[in-house]
Amino acid sequence: MAKKTILGPTIRPGTVVEFMHGDQPQLAWVLEDISGKLRIITINKREMKLPAARLLPWHGPVLNAEANRQEIQDILNSHQERRGEIQASLDVMELWDLSQGELESAPLTWFADLLWEEPDADQLAALGRGMLNAKTHFKFRPPNFEIWSAEQVELKLQQKAEEKAREAITSAGQVLLQELWSAFNQGRKPNPPAIDDELSKSLAGILRRKVGDTLDENERKIWTAISKGLPDTPHIALLLSQTWGILPPHHNYLLDEAEYEWGNEWSESFSSEISELETRLSNHQHEIESEDFVSIDAITTKDIDDAFRIESTSNGYKVSIALARPNIHWEFGSPLDRAVFNRATSLYLPEGDTHMLPEQLGTGLYSLLAGEDRPALITDFELDSSGNLLSVSPRQAWIRVAANITYESAQQAILDKSDASLVLAHELAEKLMARRIEAGACVIRKPEPVVKVEGEGAQSSITIELKESSPYSELVVSEFMILANAGLALWAADNTIPLLHRTQDIALPQESAGIFTEPAEILRAVRLLLPPILETTPKRHAALAVPAYAPITSPLRRYTDFINMEQVCSYLTDGTPRLSLEELDKLATSLGLRIKTVSTVQRFRPRYWKLVYLAKRRKQLQSAVLVDDNGPMATLAMPHLQVNVRAPKKLLGDKLYPGQQFQINFSRIDPLTNEIRIAEALEE
Repeated sequence: MAKKTILGPTIRPGTVVEFMHGDQPQLAWVLEDISGKLRIITINKREMKLPAARLLPWHGPVLNAEANRQEIQDILNSHQERRGEIQASLDVMELWDLSQGELESAPLTWFADLLWEEPDADQLAALGRGMLNAKTHFKFRPPNFEIWSAEQVELKLQQKAEEKAREAITSAGQVLLQELWSAFNQGRKPNPPAIDDELSKSLAGILRRKVGDTLDENERKIWTAISKGLPDTPHIALLLSQTWGILPPHHNYLLDEAEYEWGNEWSESFSSEISELETRLSNHQHEIESEDFVSIDAITTKDIDDAFRIESTSNGYKVSIALARPNIHWEFGSPLDRAVFNRATSLYLPEGDTHMLPEQLGTGLYSLLAGEDRPALITDFELDSSGNLLSVSPRQAWIRVAANITYESAQQAILDKSDASLVLAHELAEKLMARRIEAGACVIRKPEPVVKVEGEGAQSSITIELKESSPYSELVVSEFMILANAGLALWAADNTIPLLHRTQDIALPQESAGIFTEPAEILRAVRLLLPPILETTPKRHAALAVPAYAPITSPLRRYTDFINMEQVCSYLTDGTPRLSLEELDKLATSLGLRIKTVSTVQRFRPRYWKLVYLAKRRKQLQSAVLVDDNGPMATLAMPHLQVNVRAPKKLLGDKLYPGQQFQINFSRIDPLTNEIRIAEALEE
């Protein structure tokens, strides 16, 4: 029940009173009191009825009840003017300084007594008005004023400042975004309204963070307000930002969504940690165990993770695989480590590469560059003459790689039989793959289009060329990496060392085993597979046909491999892995989520550039092959681009079969929304 206000004997006709109206005190004259219902006339000459409970707890003076309307108006105007003058001269904040901390609340008269010996009605009303306006310092709970604490005042001042800033940015933002959207739709340059630098900077920041979907709660409220009236168009914040010019054409919004910093500038804030690692490595006492390892990589590769050597034995083969050891002096849990964890993996995109580790480390200090002393994890794999794994023996050492060989030169050396070691490596690689296929491996071989982007923004130019295949040397690298990851996973399981595993523990039909090269065969095989899972329990990887698979061969490029490298090395150093199974389980959950987020960039960014390339050639015919005709829509593959598209069956003709060749062009291609529509399809 509402608290009833009991009025004193002074509330009678002729009394000057105040009540709240529109969040402001309103001056009025009491004409009549009828059982607690007052008939009043306001300073604005409005006559109305008002419950006495609505009056503010200051009133007076009491004047002639018989005054006429003009006299009443003059009286009210006079008191309004005087009260305004008094209020303007008051320092309400000084009152708060005097009272806060002394008591929690007090009536208006208590505060008035601090200022005047015998305050009159106008002074009381002026003070009441001033304190009502000081909402950040006082709370009016009739008939008293609560006194906010210093902490409460600071919070309310902050909220008030934020509200004021939000109102300003909302007002400016609505006008700006409408103009940007109109300019985008009309294909013209925008004519943005004049906005001060601070507001412009704030709006630009909100737009950029909306692009990456990283707005905080306050910014989300602002975005909702300033985007009111705009259509629900995908990537509208990106389109507006590009129209305004704060983001360039072809901006990689996927990096924003992943909160992944491009380039190497991110590492500058860790310069002291990097310098410390460089110093510790240069001062590390070591002896070179071997100088006969070689690596095989692309000619552009700078972060060289692995190298190998091979020899024949009386039983078959001995392969020694050396892996970069960037964890040698690493401080886990440090700011640099947390930053590297957040990056999770290196990215290799058409517009360039960006590395998980600072470039000073990943492509410099720890990379297995020829002729440089490097710490490594060397694992000897003994295999019989058929390629069966007999033993796995890892150890920590220092090596000096003899040569960094390209795929092309290694391919030629195998063909020419000019390098006995490489010929032997290829011989073993063929046996390893044959054994995996016999065990059910699904091997997919398809053309690899190389997408290159030169220039930035509107000046970007795109070329797509099929990579020249080096099947022999590529087979050596892929099989030796599978051997290392699978072999060390089994060794770790035998020694109860928890590792992060990639598992795909599914049953595959017999027809899924083999080497698949045709687009229709590849699609059928891929549909049988499920994505591998990151977990700590060693399980089968069905597509690779190995009983366990723990990625460790790319510690410069992937954080999973970095962690597995540390688990193995810490066990070799003191007999105990750094992380227990429970600790690794916890890490696997968070790391798996982070890898999934960052890997989205690697999956979709190359396709974006392929669609940009196709959009510029929309009317040109492209070769395509039918790979699936189930359902109302058929799927066609463009092997030279590694892009699949769907089309209505009626567009393709009556008789359809997998492998059918077409020439197609397009009616619409939108790289940003991944939309691609076939205009016509001509059977070859």
